[in-house]
Amino acid sequence: MGLHIVVPIKYVPDIEKVKFDVEKGRIDRSSAPGEINPLDLHALEAAVQIKEELGRTVTVVSMGPPQAEVALRDALSRGADRAILLTDERFAGADTLATSYTLACALKKLRPFDLVICGEKTVDGDTGQVGPELAEHLGLPHMSYVSEIRKVSEGEVLVVVDMGYSYYLVELKMPALITVTKDVNKPRLPTLRDKLRARRAKIEVWDADTLSDVADMSRVGYVGSPTAVHKITFPKERGRKAKIFSGSDAIKRLLDSLEGVI
Repeated sequence: MGLHIVVPIKYVPDIEKVKFDVEKGRIDRSSAPGEINPLDLHALEAAVQIKEELGRTVTVVSMGPPQAEVALRDALSRGADRAILLTDERFAGADTLATSYTLACALKKLRPFDLVICGEKTVDGDTGQVGPELAEHLGLPHMSYVSEIRKVSEGEVLVVVDMGYSYYLVELKMPALITVTKDVNKPRLPTLRDKLRARRAKIEVWDADTLSDVADMSRVGYVGSPTAVHKITFPKERGRKAKIFSGSDAIKRLLDSLEGVI
């Protein structure tokens, strides 16, 4: 049996089209079509590349509403072998802690696995917390901001980590978890044949009862979420303001106006 790679993905609204409900302090998810979180596409592509090179199996898991099946079928068209949707009203309203706990419980049922690859963050939350939290729930060694997967071999993975000010070469013993940046690869586009195949594929649906043997239901969904969004604010867009300096002291007044700006 080959090694097993798991890729958690999130079904998110198209961030360029979505609207925000300022009064309720949340994203109006019904205002835009959904898709796979863009950074999760890089995680999936990384997993599929490893699969193609070394013969691994790729499983994608998503927690979300029934509509998230669209994202899972897209993932299957891009090379994943198995797709699991975690959907239940009891999972709704989860913060990053409850989300990562629920995903961790699902991954416990998927064991054995060797590598978990997550996108760095999601476009609708932008926290970057779920991947590391998932690793901590599972007791896995983990590394974030992976910009290159240098080598995967039996029992270990060698990665390049981009810390902004420097790069590190890190070796992790598997099973392990990594979160990848957009620099790790360029996601492929599925062919028409791939899309047709994915349309016919089976999506496994797991509800809260499916996880009841490994999960504490007081730790999932809204009841298991210690944090909540209190308020959303938006910076006001400012138009350009032109100033004209003339006269013999124009240069001095220009420099004075730029003081503290540059």
